Amino acid sequence: MSNDILLSAKNIRKSYYIGTPNELEILHGIDLDIHKGEFVSIVGQSGSGKSTLMNILGILDRQTSGEYILDGIDISKAPNKALSALRNKHIGFVFQTYNLIARTDAIANVEMPMLYAGVPEKQRRKRAIELLKMVGMEERMHHTPDELSGGQKQRVAIARAMANDPDIILADEPTGALDSGTGRLVMDIFHELHEKQGKTIVLITHSNELAAETPRIVTISDGNIIAEKKMA
Repeated sequence: MSNDILLSAKNIRKSYYIGTPNELEILHGIDLDIHKGEFVSIVGQSGSGKSTLMNILGILDRQTSGEYILDGIDISKAPNKALSALRNKHIGFVFQTYNLIARTDAIANVEMPMLYAGVPEKQRRKRAIELLKMVGMEERMHHTPDELSGGQKQRVAIARAMANDPDIILADEPTGALDSGTGRLVMDIFHELHEKQGKTIVLITHSNELAAETPRIVTISDGNIIAEKKMA
């Protein structure tokens, strides 16, 4: 594997109801390499398989067959009990629904991945404040999710995704629940993370318009990659 390939998926297949008459294959042999520092979008309509693929790349689910190597680690062969630690160390997630912990303020939400990683309290707090400043949320750090707007929640979610300085950020329809102006702000943060910090970002979206903002577009349809395009 080339040194600068961060993520390599080879012949990834995912089936459900295996061995029954209802057996259903969702992914039909996906091959995908993502290099360190890339900003890539995986674009496809609802039902195309893009969320299933994201769950496998994010170590939230396992493929039925095929090989998945992330930062030199063969995830296909990793024991189940190691998966959550691998996920916490290597991957930052940003979801359409934010997935923040209710009744817990913004700073504690950002600290959570560091808590799981065993980072000492003082260090956690310092980094959480830095990250909230980075996304323009330092004034709201002691507010709980129900006191924040959708855009503010998503900015807290991006700060949380960066908590353990992950190798890769997976953003699943991150602007899907936001109005266009707020969505623009969120996309600008991703561009900044990519350009100024060299972060590897994978954006999963159904929007060709959003995908067009990324230097590389991978199009998925009916569980197959049907096109790849590099933007000039």
